[in-house]
Parts: sequence; C-alpha cells; structure tokens
Amino acid sequence: MKYLFKTKVKNQLMSKDNSPDNNYRILRADCENCFGLCCVALYFSVTEGFPIDKEAGQPCINLQENFSCSVHKNLIEQGLKGCVAFDCFGSGQKVAQVSFSGHNWRKVPESAEQMFDVFLVMRQLHQLLWYLTEALMLEEASSIHGEISSMLYKIEGLSYLSPNSLMELDVEKHHSNVDNLLSKTSQLVRVRTCKAENNISVHKKRLGGRLDFIGADLRKGNLKGQNFRGAYLIASNLRGADLSGADFLGADLRDADLRGANLSKSIFLTQAQINATMGDHSTKLPLSLIRPIHWEIK
Repeated sequence: MKYLFKTKVKNQLMSKDNSPDNNYRILRADCENCFGLCCVALYFSVTEGFPIDKEAGQPCINLQENFSCSVHKNLIEQGLKGCVAFDCFGSGQKVAQVSFSGHNWRKVPESAEQMFDVFLVMRQLHQLLWYLTEALMLEEASSIHGEISSMLYKIEGLSYLSPNSLMELDVEKHHSNVDNLLSKTSQLVRVRTCKAENNISVHKKRLGGRLDFIGADLRKGNLKGQNFRGAYLIASNLRGADLSGADFLGADLRDADLRGANLSKSIFLTQAQINATMGDHSTKLPLSLIRPIHWEIK
C-alpha cells in the first residue's frame, strides 16, 4: 500500500498537467486511505462547533471500526459544524500510508500516540505546501517563483521524514520562512490588483492585534486587494463583494456571508475557511476550492 500510494503521489507531481485540480490533488483529504486520524487525534470543543467536548486521543463516538463516519452525510443536522469546516490538507493519508506504512493505530496500538502527534505536525507541513503551491501558480509573483519552488520542495521533503524525525522538527522555524515568502507574494498580488493597499472604506478596528470585522457590513467597501490576513471576519456581511486579490491567509471566516461574492481571484483561501461560511450558487470561488455541499443552491 505504501509503495502504491507513493507511486501515485510521484506520478501526480511529475505530471505535465499544471491545472489547479492536479496540483492540489495530493493536498486534499482522501479519507479512504486514512485511519480516521482527525476523528481521534484532535481535541473537540463545543465552542468550536461541536456538540460535545472530546479529549485529544479519544475516538469520536461516530467513528466506526472501518474508520468511516456514521453521520458523515448529516453533519450539519447533527450540529457538527466543526467537522464540516475541518480540512487536513491531505495529511491524514500521508501519515497513514507513508509515515506509518499502512499500519493503523487499532492493530498497532503502541504506535497510536506517536501517530496522532505526527498527524498534527504533518497537517502543518501540508498547509504550508497548500499555500506554496498556490503562490507558485500566481503570475503576479513570477519574479520570486524560484524562491517559492525551492521552499516548496524543501517542505515536501520534510513531509517524508520518519515519524521520529517529524516529532523533532522545528515546524515554527519553517513556518516563519514560508510566511516571509507568502508575504512577498501577497504584496505583489495586492499592489497589482488595486495599485494601493489602503483602499478599504470602512473603519479598521483591532482585537488582540488582529483586524476586527466581526459582524461588520463590508458590502460598501472597496475590498479589492485588501489584506485580511489573520482578520476576524466572523459573521461579516460580504454579500456581492468583489474580493479580487484580497489576502485571506489565516482569516477567521466562520459564518461570513459570501452569497454572490467574487472570490475567484482571492489568495490564500483554504477549503476549511470556505466550509465555515455561507454561500450560494452565485458565489465565485478559486479553482482550487470545492463548493461546499451544505451551501444553499438555488
């Protein structure tokens, strides 16, 4: 299984198909090749969109023996908004099939704790790979594509380290280096988009050092090329907004209203962020993202 999985990944990386779908394929969750790691390794909290609190390392009550979810088709009805929003960036199958060679934590219980810890490290690495993959596809950042490509291959190499080596990895150091490149990329994209960075026509407040747009009506603002990095956009109203070139890296978009909004050229959005929002058939998304099935489609 490990050989087949690595061969599939290698073929995708070497493919001449540079479409977003191909480039992001190995960074999307493949639950059939995972061992329900997100359902066990993570801490669940009522405050984060789950109906109950769950300790890290404790299997979710809905996780079945074959590692599938018994309520997957009814997550919204069950109040499992946290599950709907979560995305592992393909790290689950990497840990299961590559790091641990297809040996699951139920059959090899002595490896369970390490597997769960490695999953948390791998998810961070794969998230960095997601951002770097996008940066490498942005024409506006062509002047630094060489730096981005080198960093991408470096992080990708780290993701194939042994479990013991992954546990010793200083992820924060690599995160900082990647963030510097993403900041350069963001600057290039946003300046090209609007020729000015401070063109938002709403008052910028801060909460704990982060931009605070919680519950804000931003429909009248000029939002092209805006820097929403790390911003609180919880329950904000972005209906019909043109968000071309806007940077959403790390922004909290829970319950943000994106109906009719144009995010097709927004940057550094993730599936997890989009899954936590409200949208509809007229919401335009980047090609790398999948329209959430729970969005109302008319």
